[in-house]
Amino acid sequence: MRKLEVLIVEDDMRIIDINKRFVSKIEGFEVIATATNGTDAKELLSCTRPQLVLLDVYLPDMLGTELVWHIRQHYREVDVIMITAAKEMEMVQEALRGGVYDYIVKPLVFERFRERLESYRKHVIRTREAVEVDQEVIDQMLTRRLVAPKNRDVLAPKGIDLLTLEKVIEAIRQTGDKGVSAEEIGREIGTSRTTARRYLEYLVLEKKARADLIYGTVGRPERKYRYLPSCSMNNMNKK
Repeated sequence: MRKLEVLIVEDDMRIIDINKRFVSKIEGFEVIATATNGTDAKELLSCTRPQLVLLDVYLPDMLGTELVWHIRQHYREVDVIMITAAKEMEMVQEALRGGVYDYIVKPLVFERFRERLESYRKHVIRTREAVEVDQEVIDQMLTRRLVAPKNRDVLAPKGIDLLTLEKVIEAIRQTGDKGVSAEEIGREIGTSRTTARRYLEYLVLEKKARADLIYGTVGRPERKYRYLPSCSMNNMNKK
């Protein structure tokens, strides 16, 4: 299947850069345009016809929910995922009434973002391939938002900041199989060794990383942390 083309509509350029970087790490998606206001977004919609719009609620010239209804009226084939700090129930309900595929509350965490986009991609593949559907498939399509999260990314325990956790995850993933110490992670993300170790031990507890004692020729053994991909965790659970 071709890559799904994405339009990002967000008034903060820093957030646009983060969203673009996140999308680039997920297979099957490509950012083709960005807009910082609703007027530019309408223009881009007319000439690019993206598959998916990542949309903020608070834009300089209109509410994102207004743009949702514009999309529904003129571009019914375009899907929308809201990424916003807006938590008001009225705003959420208005977005859902407009048929948004998903609603993600900031701060944006990569693991959560990737899960939602991969879910969306599976939804697109399933609906494109199907000629007819049975009740089970319809139920899956209608209740996709009710699926419980796989882990506690959304409700992190006290003392764990989600943005810092995301930095730690990215840093440890970059090291691959060679492993990394708490001190090295601390230097990489700009925190103390103690803080880095707290986050690394949390990842071990969540089975997203493992810790090994590495014995050198002199001195005390060093604790090295390695990232556990999802497939590795699934294999561990089957044992």
